[in-house]
This record gives sequence, C-alpha cells and structure tokens, in this order.
Amino acid sequence: MTDQEIFEFPCDFPLKIMGLRTDDFAQEMITIVRRHAPDFDAKTVEMRPSSKGNYLGLTCTIRATSREQLDALYRELTAHPLAKYVL
Repeated sequence: MTDQEIFEFPCDFPLKIMGLRTDDFAQEMITIVRRHAPDFDAKTVEMRPSSKGNYLGLTCTIRATSREQLDALYRELTAHPLAKYVL
C-alpha cells in the first residue's frame, strides 16, 4: 500500500503537538504550522494542559495538500526545542 492509497489529498489532518507549557509554546507551534499551511486558522487550535500543568497539548487540524507538505511540517515541528512529541 502506498502513501497515496492511505491519504487522499487534500484532506483534513489533525496534528497533535505536545511540549513544555511556556508562555510562547503555543504561538511558536502555530507559527510553524502556518508556515506550511498558510490557510490554517489559529482560532481552531484545541489546547489541553497536562494534569500537573507542566505540559501543553495542542491539536491543530490543517487542510493537508500533499505528503511532502506533511513531511516538511513534521520535520520542522520535531526539530523545535519546545516540542516534545508530534503525532
């Protein structure tokens, strides 16, 4: 099965980003997401703090247009020092 058989582009694609809960974490992640998906609406971000409040989980649903777009977005997000996990 190829990637093209798994995903039919364009499609809505939820990204889950977890990282340290800092003042700039959410904004920095949204900036990266917008760089790869300019039509992303930051008002749609879902935020969930961890039970102890040390971490913050973001769900950003983008309109994915290609596998290359998703790969580049994942690479940039996972390279950021504040991001601990990207799913």
